[in-house]
Amino acid sequence: MINVVGGIIRKDGKILIAQRGQHKSLPGKWEFPGGKIEDGESPEQALERELLEEFGIAVMIQEHFHTNIHFYPTFDIRLICYNCIFVQGEFSLTDHDQVQWCDPRDLLKYDFAEADMAAVRLLMGE
Repeated sequence: MINVVGGIIRKDGKILIAQRGQHKSLPGKWEFPGGKIEDGESPEQALERELLEEFGIAVMIQEHFHTNIHFYPTFDIRLICYNCIFVQGEFSLTDHDQVQWCDPRDLLKYDFAEADMAAVRLLMGE
């Protein structure tokens, strides 16, 4: 089981989403920004670290939003999502091809990784 954390990052009524790089697993899929939790880290610490390392941004982490366990054919993932507010930063992408500020009503227009779909549905009120 791979433990991963994702941020439901809000700014001006929109949510930040990121498209996975072509060199990564699940290439081209969209996801909520975040990454793997390292040994000894809390999910919140991992989220702050990953957002700074992979995106160059800082957020204010609020409450837990949702946890989903998904079984892919070659690995299993526990995705822990937190509500966040964008604080600052100039985007510098290391593992993603692009980021997008998305109206929550438009989330289904993007091809999300399956593990993120439970959070997408919750955000859309389904």
